Amino acid sequence: MADGIVRAAQLGDLQAVLELYRDLHPEDESFPPEPGLSALWARMLEQPGLRVFVLERGAALVASCTLVVVPNLTRGGRPYALVENVVTHREHRRRGLGSRVVRHALAEAWEAGCYKAMLLTGSRRPEVHRFYETCGFRAGDKTGFVARPGAAG
Repeated sequence: MADGIVRAAQLGDLQAVLELYRDLHPEDESFPPEPGLSALWARMLEQPGLRVFVLERGAALVASCTLVVVPNLTRGGRPYALVENVVTHREHRRRGLGSRVVRHALAEAWEAGCYKAMLLTGSRRPEVHRFYETCGFRAGDKTGFVARPGAAG
């Protein structure tokens, strides 16, 4: 397919996913060293409810996002979902590839019976917010809060 295929990430995708994550957070600390890095990736792929989706065009992975489906006792026992680490390779942006991978993740969440999906972004850029809105997210429904280690409580 000319626009690529969205699929679940596999063990052999680690290096390509790491390249995408360098685009996502170029200032981020380095990845854990081997063999821990490969073990972490394997644990992620085996984690029930956690799926990393990638969009593959030819031999390259050009977009990705992570979906976490969380079991829940409220809302009639329906789970909820978290979408994280949404990234499209800088050379492939503004082509609808990122929205395809996010929409795929949302379709998986709805298929799993989730009553909602949440996403946080640290970006203040209006075009990033519009991107998420075109994928189906709405700002203003809830208020997001983030705690980090060492923050006074």
